[in-house]
Amino acid sequence: MRDNADTAGAAPPQTTVMWAPELLRYDFGDHPLNPVRVELTMALARELGVLDRPGVRLLAPTPADDATLRLVHTDDYLAAVRAASVDPAVTGHGLNTADDPVFPQMHEASALIVGASVAAAQAVWSGPTRRAVNIAGGLHHAMPDHASGFCVYNDPAIAIRTLLDAGAESIAYVDVDVHHGDGVQHVFYDDPRVLTISLHESPYALFPGTGFPTETGGERAPGSAVNVALPPGTGDGGWLRAFHAVVPGAVRAFKPQLLVTQCGADAHRADPLADLRLSVDCQRTAYLALEQLAETVCGGRWLAFGGGGYALVEAVPRAWTHLLAILTGTPIEPDTPTPATWRALAEARCPQGHPPATMSDFPGAAAATVPHRPWDPGEPADAVDRAVLATRRAVFPLLGLDPYDPRD
Repeated sequence: MRDNADTAGAAPPQTTVMWAPELLRYDFGDHPLNPVRVELTMALARELGVLDRPGVRLLAPTPADDATLRLVHTDDYLAAVRAASVDPAVTGHGLNTADDPVFPQMHEASALIVGASVAAAQAVWSGPTRRAVNIAGGLHHAMPDHASGFCVYNDPAIAIRTLLDAGAESIAYVDVDVHHGDGVQHVFYDDPRVLTISLHESPYALFPGTGFPTETGGERAPGSAVNVALPPGTGDGGWLRAFHAVVPGAVRAFKPQLLVTQCGADAHRADPLADLRLSVDCQRTAYLALEQLAETVCGGRWLAFGGGGYALVEAVPRAWTHLLAILTGTPIEPDTPTPATWRALAEARCPQGHPPATMSDFPGAAAATVPHRPWDPGEPADAVDRAVLATRRAVFPLLGLDPYDPRD
């Protein structure tokens, strides 16, 4: 690892940010998962001074080795990815599909993302920081033996396995990507040490077609999987109501030592691949809630990843810059202007995009979080409330919680 933190006499860093330009090499070409979204995020965060704050440790990763990749993935699959990295005719194992086309040095680029996520996990568990983030990570759909949903290697799952091998006994994984976090759930479905929570658009409407409320964990880990399947068109108020009705109670009941979050930005209303209707202000509010959970339940230990997000200019860079700001200690106020130099870079990289003028989706936005009405039990007419009740009925009793008590 290459570390740019000051050393002699410096105060201990509070946040490790994994970054190197080489992380942009995870590039499928003409494809929705464009690495420019990561480039523009890091550029915006730097322009706003987030990466230069006291206590921020920028760390360049090294690729994960085969032993690390085998914590989740099979030998046959690793061999297939290596072969596809040099032979564009390779198929099988989910490779060379529209979702996961092959590209030169795909194995090396994917292993570097895993290396970044593992280093972030190690920094939080036994290193110098309580918080760490790999914005280029969050590839939560990859399965042990095949690629899926733009994801080659499952870096969050490998990072969690690394933490378990290092001695962690309870980890909560919260996934706010618009798509179900199916790969991570699959890996830990029968492991009582890991709680997976996913808020996503209904599997009836969106890839990967999983994440129903009835998916609650395997025989050896009942209650270890929590799924909130939201109806298409859910906006800020409904999404936040669902989040607060399920996530804090489940995490508190599980009592994890560490919070891991996948913060895909594709639930934004501008995203072209899904149909939830969140604002960037709502996403910022969600990150603040996750921060509070990490502080109150996990002693501040928080490991964060990026994930999906395909509004390359309009949504992703602002959402993840808000995440980086919260992780590094001070939220950015929503009405903060985006720097002119960043807007020029965004226009140069994505001429079809429309760089936003401020860090908010609402003109003249104040610094307050987005409001929502509390969830209440019963037989609700609202589709979001019905989704919440379905989740709470399915899994809350397994966690020792009352599905009808709004205090849980």
